[in-house]
Amino acid sequence: MIETRLPVIYRNYIACLNRQDWPGLGQFVHDDAIHNGKRLGLSGYRTMLERDFEAIPDLCFNIQLLVCDPPFIASRLQFDCAPMGVFLGLPVNGKRVSFAENVFNQFHADKIKEVWSVIDKAAIEAQL
Repeated sequence: MIETRLPVIYRNYIACLNRQDWPGLGQFVHDDAIHNGKRLGLSGYRTMLERDFEAIPDLCFNIQLLVCDPPFIASRLQFDCAPMGVFLGLPVNGKRVSFAENVFNQFHADKIKEVWSVIDKAAIEAQL
């Protein structure tokens, strides 16, 4: 029953991110991971996430909406955080902002192989 397995895997992946359990990331992300058309591999994907947490110390991924159509998972993630310095080209400088990210994930062998992600930058701009 892949329809029920993928949402569980995805929720466990989000929990892994929120724990910053980088050694455990390979349990959820494919070795040949692609993010927004750029081949990062698992190590590059991990580096991207580590940079995100460095720039946003209070980063926490909150699933607002989750839809499964195997081999895809679509989610709307909600954030309420205080990015340091410039974030997405915007001078946030530690101000608390709320915004969403719409993400489509394609799974292969129960791991995230490709990710398409769009952050609602206009929502951040409106709060600055």
